[in-house]
Amino acid sequence: MTDHASPSYGDSEERPLRKGVLARWNAIPLYFRILIAMVVGLGAGLVLGERAIMFYMPSQVILRLLGALAPPLILVAVSHVMLTTDIPAQKAVRLAGLLVLNTCVAVAVGLGVANIMQPGSWTEFDSPGESEAEGGAQKSPLELLVENVPKSVLGPLGDKQNIIGVILIAVAFGIAMRKVKDRPVGTVTDLIEIAYETLLTVLHWISHLVPVGVFCIVAKVVGTEGFAPFKAMGAFIVAVLVALLLQTVWYLVRIQFFSWVRPFDVLRGMRDALVMAFSTDSSTATMPVTYACLKEKVKVREQSASLGALVGANFNNDGTALYEAMAALFVAQLIGQDLSVWQQLIVVMTSIIASVGAAGIPEAGLVTMTLVFTAVGLPIEYIGLLLTVDWFLDRCRTMINVLGDVNVACILDGRTPEEPQAAT
Repeated sequence: MTDHASPSYGDSEERPLRKGVLARWNAIPLYFRILIAMVVGLGAGLVLGERAIMFYMPSQVILRLLGALAPPLILVAVSHVMLTTDIPAQKAVRLAGLLVLNTCVAVAVGLGVANIMQPGSWTEFDSPGESEAEGGAQKSPLELLVENVPKSVLGPLGDKQNIIGVILIAVAFGIAMRKVKDRPVGTVTDLIEIAYETLLTVLHWISHLVPVGVFCIVAKVVGTEGFAPFKAMGAFIVAVLVALLLQTVWYLVRIQFFSWVRPFDVLRGMRDALVMAFSTDSSTATMPVTYACLKEKVKVREQSASLGALVGANFNNDGTALYEAMAALFVAQLIGQDLSVWQQLIVVMTSIIASVGAAGIPEAGLVTMTLVFTAVGLPIEYIGLLLTVDWFLDRCRTMINVLGDVNVACILDGRTPEEPQAAT
């Protein structure tokens, strides 16, 4: 399997950074930048009070940029996996069944915990009115800029009125493709890989704006709403951790009864991969370590390790699916919007689809979450509230994504270990 995606996301982090305040800032890990932005935003909100409403528009620009990448990212990422992954026919059906089962269980666990614990009802939080987003009849230049930021990369191409949106897309992708402009395109796979690398480059740029969005969101919320939202986020953190723990128990029980490997041996053998997943916040970057640990420490067969670690890392994003389902229900509870059983089923289906399209890179789940929210009519502005704690929860669910890959590899390996080859 080729792997152009992971290096493209981290290339700018590896290049020699030019001296300067911005270069030093970008050299700080993203999660720490988000934490700094949250603290500074907290102070700004306390000082400015109601005047912090001015930060609403910048946060909306960043959320729109994240949402605009969702449809093409899923289209290109899934196409890339289908073109570059070699799956043996005899195990394809079983592999697909395991991936779907694990993801469905993850979403069910997330919705179950969210329905039982009701983390969004632990505090009150008013839904933002239309006046915040729309303003009045007279729109400021900043409001006009927000309106011209495309909600989808492909949307402005069919809208004759949004020429500015087309220009923004053209400039962004034109600059992103400069580093691959001399790469030959001989096959369809080459074309898909270039498109995938370009999308991840643009996503990498936008990730640098995430701390700015966090600052704006925290300042605006603290200044206009006080600390009630953060009490609600504390409840959400507890609920998500409980759900992730239950999903871990599901994995270990399945390994105990459907694999020759013992659960404790799995946890001990996969320590390097799990720690790397938490520290890097990337299942793609962890993929080689996951594969090596499965083969060398857990001792599963090479084919099982390949299917679990390589294919699973692209399709088996159970932690992401669980989190997105819980986030949708949490926001619905937060704003007092009841989701019917049918709407929760839509959340299940959309979360599964979105998790497959989520790239194994930091903050990619925030991109696909816009699809889940839109499917059941939830305001995507509330995704910004999740950013304040996402730096931590994203690492936790990335560990679950990796553990899900390990679960699939162990079960595919069967109930008997590989026979050691006799010495000649």
